Amino acid sequence: MIVHDKVAIITGGASGLGRAVADALAEGGARLSLFDRDSERGVQAANELGSAAMFEQVDVTSESQVQAGIDATLARFGAIHICINCAGVPDAAKTLSDGKPFPLALWDKVIAVNLTGTFNVLRLAAVAMARNEPEPEGDERGVIINLSSGAAQDGQMGQAAYAASKAGVIGLTLPVARDLADLGIRCVAVAPGLFETPMVAGLPKKVALAIVDRMILFPRRMGQASELAHLVRSIVENPYINATCLHIDAGARMSTR
Repeated sequence: MIVHDKVAIITGGASGLGRAVADALAEGGARLSLFDRDSERGVQAANELGSAAMFEQVDVTSESQVQAGIDATLARFGAIHICINCAGVPDAAKTLSDGKPFPLALWDKVIAVNLTGTFNVLRLAAVAMARNEPEPEGDERGVIINLSSGAAQDGQMGQAAYAASKAGVIGLTLPVARDLADLGIRCVAVAPGLFETPMVAGLPKKVALAIVDRMILFPRRMGQASELAHLVRSIVENPYINATCLHIDAGARMSTR
């Protein structure tokens, strides 16, 4: 799908990996609707991206808020062609710690945002995509890309909920792609490894270097957000990528902790 003049929803688009994806698509001439809970960052991001971008304050776990965001996007831009789900929470706890079990409320929160929220957004976006006229080349109507994580396979201590949620994102990829194939809508997952994020930036230098030495094959550094964004744009532009999960991790394998 040609990025130019297409309309993309990006959840978690106000900062981090989501913002990097927004920048990459904006460079290609896409029109952007950023969904995020952080209104201050969201408004700032949309302003920085210019007149081809808008912001909607959206909690991805809310059907009504997501639908309102989609309706606002359609009112502003007239269509939705691309849906990229970057919103997520990394909250962690051990299954048993000091004799206390993993808090069920925390489990519910992580699954609700990372897995249910992802499906909530993509299913409602698919309704709008199905109305699109197919692309002249290949009959495509839409592309859905969901962020999973290397933790889906290599979850560390304390990541039971996070790993389960991200494994679920991979698990829904094929059936969703099958459900939407006749409509010309693709569904792809991307599993990032260790990337430079605000959370990583706060680590002591020795800790960050130890993580690189223990876990990353080559190149021996954290990933850059722009590298993930480049992959996402490539997926959008390559119509033969569908129903799979692409890993971008420099060969990283997570250690126990």
